[in-house]
Amino acid sequence: MMGHLGFSYVGLIYLLMLFIPNIIWSKSQPIDNEKIHENKAFILLERVGQVGCTGTLLIFSDFNITAFSLWSLWLISSFLLMILYEICWIRYFTGEQTKEEIYRSFFGIPLPLASLPVMAFLLLGIYGKVIWLIAFVIIFGIGHIGIHIQHLKAIKRIS
Repeated sequence: MMGHLGFSYVGLIYLLMLFIPNIIWSKSQPIDNEKIHENKAFILLERVGQVGCTGTLLIFSDFNITAFSLWSLWLISSFLLMILYEICWIRYFTGEQTKEEIYRSFFGIPLPLASLPVMAFLLLGIYGKVIWLIAFVIIFGIGHIGIHIQHLKAIKRIS
């Protein structure tokens, strides 16, 4: 449960799937973007979780693909959630690119651009049996999803 030190190419792939759309988004902010006050505790949890998840994903080889078994379904499920995350970004980039669009649910999944990577990383932590990733994902998820809930509430007040 502690993990084996070594480079994880799967972790790197997940981080690229996470960071690339976010970098593109940062260069093309929503057309109706305005600053929303974010809870400092959520910001702290999000940042600690981001750093912890990033490091953990890269330094534990337990996330790399091994011989197929029933346990591999955790990895497959995790990767499918990351594919859905990418589809949500494509939907955003090819759509109106408004704040409301960022928070629009996807096949009943609330806040998909916040919740899908959290769920995917949690399943990856279970697949790799690395308690460190599971812990950091929980910390990250509380902060990240909490911030996005604040943003969604603010948008609904403005609308």
